[in-house]
Amino acid sequence: MKTALACVIEPMAAADFEEVLRLWRNTEGVGLTDSDSPANLAAYLERNPGLSFVAREEGRIIGAVLCGHDGRRGYLHHLAVERECRRRGIGSRLVDACLERLATLGMLKCNIFLYAHNGEGRLFWESRGWVTREDLQILQKTLL
Repeated sequence: MKTALACVIEPMAAADFEEVLRLWRNTEGVGLTDSDSPANLAAYLERNPGLSFVAREEGRIIGAVLCGHDGRRGYLHHLAVERECRRRGIGSRLVDACLERLATLGMLKCNIFLYAHNGEGRLFWESRGWVTREDLQILQKTLL
């Protein structure tokens, strides 16, 4: 079995979108919306340069995470690793790359959004020290 070191972690680029979107679409627990169009992703990367990452192995993207901030808190979206490549530390390396960059920008905390039914995802995050905020709920309004 290959190790996490067999893959390369590098910043996400617009040229990666087709492959990244395919990975996200095929990953349980990742929900995509109209906000995840290539144009919207390109704008997100432009507003948050060098914060989102992909994991490549033999030239193929096997993991990806979208990362940004609002000036005071960091946010991670759509962390995914191909099923056959999991449990090798790739997800952790992707998250660590994001958190290191956010820390250099002065972000003190980082938030994620997790579907309530995503038990595997919850185990991943909690095993790495992330905690559920029982005092908060997400409210959302569609604008367009």
